[in-house]
Amino acid sequence: MQVKNPRGIPQAPFIADVEDYLGLNKDVETALREIQGALAKYRYMEQNLAQRRKGLEDKVPDIKKTLSMVEFLQERREGKEKAPDADGDDLDDDLDDSAEDEKKPLRTTFELNDTLYAEAEIEDTDTVYLWLGANVMLSYKLPEAIALLRSKLEAAEASLKTVIEDLEFIREQITVMEVNTARVYNWDVKRRRELREKEALEGKKE
Repeated sequence: MQVKNPRGIPQAPFIADVEDYLGLNKDVETALREIQGALAKYRYMEQNLAQRRKGLEDKVPDIKKTLSMVEFLQERREGKEKAPDADGDDLDDDLDDSAEDEKKPLRTTFELNDTLYAEAEIEDTDTVYLWLGANVMLSYKLPEAIALLRSKLEAAEASLKTVIEDLEFIREQITVMEVNTARVYNWDVKRRRELREKEALEGKKE
């Protein structure tokens, strides 16, 4: 039974005894073709996983930045809702500046293209629009957006961890198959040399 990792990637068998591996009916060229075929499959999986890893490593920071911004908007909105009434007698002077900051419009810059930015004033809102991929954008209330982004961040980080584990596993299997290739090739070179020496010795006896 072939051993596999948790994602079903097969473990490469190490050829400890080349002669036993070749058996009676398998020639060296056939064995080397089989090993090279398996090696090509591992390298193909490695390439795909490396691309996926790069995509996730780009995606995770983007989700974190979006989540941080939405959390900031939520905290700012909660601060406004909890701010004391300016006409009340219990207004604390120490909180006056922060309360005024909460009431000020939020100004920021947004990207128009790679080198051009524009300044904008963000109105107080309880809704944000999130890109979900495939040219799909949906509106969410701030708490819902935060929950969604946290879920997506957790899933992306878990996927990245899995991809890294699979990449390490596949690279180990590639090393094993490269060693197998060398062992079979060297065994064949040694066998051919011994055969030539035997034939030369028998020729001298004749």
